[in-house]
Amino acid sequence: MPAAVNAPLVRRLGLQPYEPVWRDMQRFTNERDEHTRDEIWFVEHAPIFTLGMNGRREHLLAPGDIPVLQIDRGGQVTYHGPGQLVVYPLIDIRRLRLGVRQLVIALERAVIDMVAGLGVVATCRRDAPGVYVDGAKLASVGLRIRRGASYHGLALNVSVDLEPFGRIEVCGYRGLAVTRLADLCDLGEVAVAADALTPHLLRELSARPVQSAISTASQAVSSR
Repeated sequence: MPAAVNAPLVRRLGLQPYEPVWRDMQRFTNERDEHTRDEIWFVEHAPIFTLGMNGRREHLLAPGDIPVLQIDRGGQVTYHGPGQLVVYPLIDIRRLRLGVRQLVIALERAVIDMVAGLGVVATCRRDAPGVYVDGAKLASVGLRIRRGASYHGLALNVSVDLEPFGRIEVCGYRGLAVTRLADLCDLGEVAVAADALTPHLLRELSARPVQSAISTASQAVSSR
Protein backbone atom coordinates (compact mmCIF):
# COMPACT_ATOMS: atom_id res chain seq x y z
CA MET A 1 0.00 0.00 0.00
CA PRO A 2 1.46 3.43 -0.90
CA ALA A 3 2.34 5.81 1.90
CA ALA A 4 -0.19 8.51 2.75
CA VAL A 5 0.39 11.80 0.98
CA ASN A 6 0.78 14.75 3.34
CA ALA A 7 1.30 18.35 2.34
CA PRO A 8 5.02 19.11 1.95
CA LEU A 9 6.82 20.62 4.90
CA VAL A 10 7.98 24.15 3.98
CA ARG A 11 11.34 25.23 5.35
CA ARG A 12 12.83 28.73 5.11
CA LEU A 13 16.60 28.60 5.24
CA GLY A 14 17.46 32.29 4.77
CA LEU A 15 20.70 33.33 3.08
CA GLN A 16 23.03 30.34 2.71
CA PRO A 17 26.17 29.39 0.77
CA TYR A 18 25.27 27.17 -2.15
CA GLU A 19 27.32 24.01 -1.70
CA PRO A 20 26.22 22.98 1.83
CA VAL A 21 22.55 23.25 0.81
CA TRP A 22 23.23 21.22 -2.33
CA ARG A 23 24.89 18.50 -0.26
CA ASP A 24 21.97 18.53 2.18
CA MET A 25 19.56 18.00 -0.73
CA GLN A 26 21.59 15.05 -1.94
CA ARG A 27 21.68 13.58 1.55
CA PHE A 28 17.94 14.03 2.04
CA THR A 29 17.26 12.29 -1.28
CA ASN A 30 19.68 9.44 -0.58
CA GLU A 31 18.22 8.74 2.86
CA ARG A 32 14.51 9.15 2.18
CA ASP A 33 12.11 6.23 1.82
CA GLU A 34 8.47 5.78 0.83
CA HIS A 35 7.33 7.18 4.19
CA THR A 36 9.47 10.33 4.16
CA ARG A 37 7.45 13.53 4.09
CA ASP A 38 8.12 15.76 1.09
CA GLU A 39 9.69 19.13 1.77
CA ILE A 40 10.00 22.47 0.00
CA TRP A 41 13.04 24.57 0.87
CA PHE A 42 13.11 28.33 0.32
CA VAL A 43 16.57 29.86 0.31
CA GLU A 44 18.71 32.72 -0.98
CA HIS A 45 22.28 32.02 -1.95
CA ALA A 46 25.49 33.99 -1.72
CA PRO A 47 26.69 34.96 -5.23
CA ILE A 48 27.65 31.95 -7.37
CA PHE A 49 27.49 30.67 -10.93
CA THR A 50 26.42 27.04 -11.26
CA LEU A 51 27.00 24.80 -14.26
CA GLY A 52 24.88 21.75 -15.02
CA MET A 53 26.41 18.32 -15.47
CA ASN A 54 26.96 18.89 -19.18
CA GLY A 55 27.40 22.65 -18.87
CA ARG A 56 29.84 24.24 -21.28
CA ARG A 57 32.37 26.62 -19.81
CA GLU A 58 32.35 28.79 -22.91
CA HIS A 59 28.99 30.11 -21.66
CA LEU A 60 30.93 31.68 -18.76
CA LEU A 61 31.89 34.91 -20.49
CA ALA A 62 33.51 36.82 -17.62
CA PRO A 63 32.76 35.36 -14.19
CA GLY A 64 35.30 37.62 -12.48
CA ASP A 65 35.28 37.31 -8.71
CA ILE A 66 32.08 35.23 -8.53
CA PRO A 67 32.84 31.53 -7.89
CA VAL A 68 31.79 28.82 -10.34
CA LEU A 69 30.55 25.39 -9.23
CA GLN A 70 29.69 22.41 -11.43
CA ILE A 71 26.72 20.51 -9.99
CA ASP A 72 24.48 17.55 -10.73
CA ARG A 73 21.50 19.11 -12.45
CA GLY A 74 20.86 19.35 -16.16
CA GLY A 75 21.26 22.45 -18.28
CA GLN A 76 23.91 25.07 -18.68
CA VAL A 77 24.93 28.04 -16.53
CA THR A 78 22.92 30.27 -14.24
CA TYR A 79 23.54 32.80 -11.49
CA HIS A 80 22.31 32.74 -7.91
CA GLY A 81 22.60 35.66 -5.53
CA PRO A 82 20.84 37.59 -2.77
CA GLY A 83 17.43 38.84 -3.82
CA GLN A 84 16.66 35.66 -5.76
CA LEU A 85 14.13 33.23 -4.28
CA VAL A 86 15.41 29.70 -4.82
CA VAL A 87 12.86 26.93 -4.31
CA TYR A 88 13.94 23.32 -3.82
CA PRO A 89 11.02 20.85 -4.08
CA LEU A 90 12.19 17.61 -2.47
CA ILE A 91 9.31 15.59 -3.85
CA ASP A 92 8.63 11.87 -4.23
CA ILE A 93 7.24 12.10 -7.75
CA ARG A 94 6.27 8.43 -7.84
CA ARG A 95 4.11 8.82 -4.76
CA LEU A 96 2.48 11.97 -6.15
CA ARG A 97 2.12 10.28 -9.54
CA LEU A 98 3.87 13.14 -11.28
CA GLY A 99 5.89 12.75 -14.45
CA VAL A 100 9.08 14.76 -14.81
CA ARG A 101 7.60 17.09 -17.39
CA GLN A 102 4.52 17.52 -15.20
CA LEU A 103 6.75 18.63 -12.34
CA VAL A 104 8.44 21.23 -14.53
CA ILE A 105 5.05 22.51 -15.65
CA ALA A 106 3.79 22.59 -12.05
CA LEU A 107 6.70 24.79 -10.96
CA GLU A 108 6.26 27.11 -13.96
CA ARG A 109 2.51 27.35 -13.41
CA ALA A 110 2.93 28.19 -9.74
CA VAL A 111 5.07 31.20 -10.65
CA ILE A 112 2.81 32.26 -13.53
CA ASP A 113 -0.27 32.18 -11.30
CA MET A 114 1.51 33.96 -8.45
CA VAL A 115 2.72 36.87 -10.58
CA ALA A 116 -0.67 37.13 -12.30
CA GLY A 117 -2.01 38.21 -8.93
CA LEU A 118 0.52 41.05 -9.04
CA GLY A 119 -0.64 42.19 -12.47
CA VAL A 120 2.28 40.58 -14.34
CA VAL A 121 1.56 38.49 -17.44
CA ALA A 122 4.09 35.65 -17.66
CA THR A 123 4.42 32.66 -19.95
CA CYS A 124 6.43 29.47 -20.33
CA ARG A 125 8.16 27.93 -23.34
CA ARG A 126 8.20 24.27 -24.30
CA ASP A 127 11.62 24.58 -25.95
CA ALA A 128 13.27 26.40 -23.02
CA PRO A 129 11.70 25.65 -19.62
CA GLY A 130 11.30 28.59 -17.28
CA VAL A 131 9.04 31.61 -16.87
CA TYR A 132 9.25 34.64 -19.16
CA VAL A 133 7.83 38.16 -19.26
CA ASP A 134 7.95 39.83 -22.68
CA GLY A 135 10.69 37.43 -23.72
CA ALA A 136 12.91 38.10 -20.68
CA LYS A 137 13.55 35.30 -18.20
CA LEU A 138 11.99 35.80 -14.79
CA ALA A 139 12.52 32.28 -13.40
CA SER A 140 14.67 29.26 -14.28
CA VAL A 141 13.85 25.62 -13.67
CA GLY A 142 16.55 23.03 -13.07
CA LEU A 143 15.85 19.58 -11.62
CA ARG A 144 17.52 16.31 -10.79
CA ILE A 145 15.40 13.19 -10.42
CA ARG A 146 17.01 10.40 -8.45
CA ARG A 147 15.49 7.35 -6.78
CA GLY A 148 12.08 8.59 -7.94
CA ALA A 149 12.47 11.93 -6.11
CA SER A 150 13.36 15.47 -7.15
CA TYR A 151 15.89 17.97 -5.93
CA HIS A 152 17.30 21.26 -7.22
CA GLY A 153 14.36 23.30 -8.52
CA LEU A 154 13.32 26.86 -9.28
CA ALA A 155 15.07 30.24 -9.15
CA LEU A 156 12.80 33.31 -9.19
CA ASN A 157 14.36 36.73 -9.64
CA VAL A 158 12.81 39.07 -7.09
CA SER A 159 15.24 41.92 -6.39
CA VAL A 160 18.51 40.19 -7.34
CA ASP A 161 21.26 42.27 -8.95
CA LEU A 162 20.98 41.50 -12.68
CA GLU A 163 24.53 42.58 -13.56
CA PRO A 164 26.08 39.09 -13.06
CA PHE A 165 23.73 37.64 -15.66
CA GLY A 166 25.59 39.78 -18.17
CA ARG A 167 28.74 37.78 -17.40
CA ILE A 168 27.25 34.56 -18.78
CA GLU A 169 25.18 33.27 -21.66
CA VAL A 170 22.08 32.68 -19.57
CA CYS A 171 20.99 29.05 -19.79
CA GLY A 172 23.33 28.69 -22.76
CA TYR A 173 21.42 31.21 -24.90
CA ARG A 174 23.33 34.12 -26.36
CA GLY A 175 21.64 37.45 -25.66
CA LEU A 176 18.78 36.09 -23.53
CA ALA A 177 17.39 38.95 -21.46
CA VAL A 178 16.67 38.56 -17.76
CA THR A 179 14.14 40.42 -15.63
CA ARG A 180 13.05 40.58 -11.98
CA LEU A 181 9.85 41.24 -10.06
CA ALA A 182 11.14 44.46 -8.54
CA ASP A 183 11.13 45.99 -12.06
CA LEU A 184 7.70 44.61 -12.97
CA CYS A 185 5.58 45.32 -9.90
CA ASP A 186 5.82 46.57 -6.33
CA LEU A 187 7.07 43.27 -4.92
CA GLY A 188 10.76 43.45 -4.10
CA GLU A 189 11.23 41.33 -0.97
CA VAL A 190 12.15 37.66 -1.10
CA ALA A 191 10.20 36.78 2.04
CA VAL A 192 7.03 38.34 0.62
CA ALA A 193 7.53 36.48 -2.65
CA ALA A 194 7.90 33.22 -0.71
CA ASP A 195 4.64 33.91 1.13
CA ALA A 196 2.87 34.63 -2.16
CA LEU A 197 4.28 31.60 -3.96
CA THR A 198 3.67 29.00 -1.24
CA PRO A 199 -0.07 28.34 -1.79
CA HIS A 200 0.45 28.04 -5.54
CA LEU A 201 3.25 25.51 -5.06
CA LEU A 202 1.22 23.47 -2.60
CA ARG A 203 -1.71 23.40 -5.00
CA GLU A 204 0.41 22.38 -7.99
CA LEU A 205 2.43 19.74 -6.13
CA SER A 206 -0.52 17.48 -5.52
CA ALA A 207 -1.26 13.92 -6.62
CA ARG A 208 -2.61 13.51 -10.14
CA PRO A 209 -2.93 10.78 -12.79
CA VAL A 210 0.26 9.88 -14.60
CA GLN A 211 0.26 11.05 -18.23
CA SER A 212 3.76 9.87 -19.06
CA ALA A 213 6.05 7.15 -17.79
CA ILE A 214 8.15 7.98 -14.74
CA SER A 215 11.69 6.63 -14.90
CA THR A 216 13.31 5.54 -11.66
CA ALA A 217 16.76 6.16 -13.11
CA SER A 218 18.68 9.34 -12.40
CA GLN A 219 17.53 12.17 -14.64
CA ALA A 220 18.46 15.82 -14.98
CA VAL A 221 16.10 18.43 -16.38
CA SER A 222 16.94 22.08 -16.70
CA SER A 223 16.67 25.32 -18.60
CA ARG A 224 19.63 26.89 -16.86
